[in-house]
Amino acid sequence: MSVRVFRSLVIIASCLSGSASLATGRPVMQLASLEWAPYVGKHLPDEGLTSVIVKAAALQAGMDTQISYTPWSRAVQLGQKDPAYAGYFPAFYLKEREKTCYFSGPLGNSIVGLAAVKNRHFDWKNYADLKGLTIGVVRDYANGEEFDAQVKKEQLKLDVAPSDISNLRKLMAGRVDLVVISKDVLRQLLITEPSLKSGQESIIFHPKEIINFSLHICFQRNERGLKYQQLINPYLEKLNLRRIENLYFQQMQSAQP
Repeated sequence: MSVRVFRSLVIIASCLSGSASLATGRPVMQLASLEWAPYVGKHLPDEGLTSVIVKAAALQAGMDTQISYTPWSRAVQLGQKDPAYAGYFPAFYLKEREKTCYFSGPLGNSIVGLAAVKNRHFDWKNYADLKGLTIGVVRDYANGEEFDAQVKKEQLKLDVAPSDISNLRKLMAGRVDLVVISKDVLRQLLITEPSLKSGQESIIFHPKEIINFSLHICFQRNERGLKYQQLINPYLEKLNLRRIENLYFQQMQSAQP
């Protein structure tokens, strides 16, 4: 399946709650971002799941969307201060960010939890249930205040890896008992990463969440940023985010050889 089919998903998504504007010469909303699959990335189909949502809402508001990719710290700097940009995304909602942002409505969520192998009959209700288990984490990733506090207290046994792919390979090989990962990242990797193909049937994501981050555009905290927020939020509210997510992953699965 071609990228062209994915591009049509922006139109499909925008039509879920009304008719998309197909006129030419629309104004462009410039946003800064990072490479973070499956949410956003220049090499992802239609630039990622979250990009589909942003573009669909912007299209209904009469705008096109252009995304620039840089390391995250640079994306934040550009999105906050450069007058060429409306803002940056996808930003977690944090109370302290309200000083520098007009937040858009939710673009979806990044749910972080634990992946396990199905036949190992794993369950947990509190952090005491994780004692004695080896948990794979990615170096320098924050995994929520509660989890990170347990790590600082040396209550959890960690195995640190450079990437989610490395962690999942260890999980499949039995070198770790659990892996901390985003639910959507896991879903995307099990579809697209050849070395994890056998994990499609054996790896599960436990329903208990470690943390659930809502994702937003952080518009510049000025008159123009407020205007963008007011333009796009009514259309974001009308989008069926869960349906768009399922469509995106269905097309991703269909595109595999």
